[in-house]
Amino acid sequence: MQTLTTALGNYGLTMPLKSGAVGPERHKPHYVEIKEIVPAMRRMCRGLEFDVCEMAFTTYLCARAAGLPFTAIPVFVTRNFHHWAISINTKSDIKTPKDLEGRVVAVNRGYTVTTGLWARGILQSEYGVDLSKITFVPTDDEHVSGFDAPNNVDYSRFQGRTIADLLQNREVDAAIGEIKTDSPDIKPLIPDARNAASAYFRRTGVYPINHGIVVKNELLKQSPWLAEDITRAFEVSKAVYMKDVQGSAGVSSWDKAAAENTALVGDPFPFGIEANRKALEAMTQFAVDQRMVPRRYTVEELFTVN
Repeated sequence: MQTLTTALGNYGLTMPLKSGAVGPERHKPHYVEIKEIVPAMRRMCRGLEFDVCEMAFTTYLCARAAGLPFTAIPVFVTRNFHHWAISINTKSDIKTPKDLEGRVVAVNRGYTVTTGLWARGILQSEYGVDLSKITFVPTDDEHVSGFDAPNNVDYSRFQGRTIADLLQNREVDAAIGEIKTDSPDIKPLIPDARNAASAYFRRTGVYPINHGIVVKNELLKQSPWLAEDITRAFEVSKAVYMKDVQGSAGVSSWDKAAAENTALVGDPFPFGIEANRKALEAMTQFAVDQRMVPRRYTVEELFTVN
């Protein structure tokens, strides 16, 4: 049986797989030790270190545009709404999303981080914000080497800084991403973000995707059954997970989000293309709008081996 080096984050959804309680039928995963999945994504993009790897989906879109030799399968392991993800300092004069135009907005890690794509997409599509009038300042570079960012993205200012410090010190006007701070001066720009996200879902049917799964092209070509084998294993793992979604809420922040979202979306981790078409179409459009990729990909081609 073929052994495949596999990098997955640590979630309630992946625990049955990584513990060996369930597994694929036709290949043997070797799960590398992972504390944080983000560095593994970079290693995959820059060194193709794994056979199977969890991947932020916007990173995958950029990797696809760059011709990197791996392809996604329609299994999505983290997701959440992102109306909460735009923060301001209450001492600023920013009151509405449109007030961000002409301002400097920090982005946690890279410009192509998936939370950033969704947050900017919400600002543009829901609140009419002209993203080209905002200067985005990432705190790190991108996973995909050679990514050509739009002219309003400035990597020179705050590399290595935290968005919490930048916002607290008012070195930026707003920030996108998770901010770990107890400061009463920092709050979400969109009030009652939870209800705003619920209304967005009910109106659009879009349940945002964050991380998916990619597989090396050479393996998918050599073993045409592999994508189905991996998907089936995740389906079995998910069945175990779904028996106690609420009980798994303490495993990670993603599991907490899944537990909270279940009442709204039903299945917190739908797999397959059709069940995710609206979210995937929104992502591909946002990626073009935000000049992450040169053209809009069809949903089907994202899961087709080049």
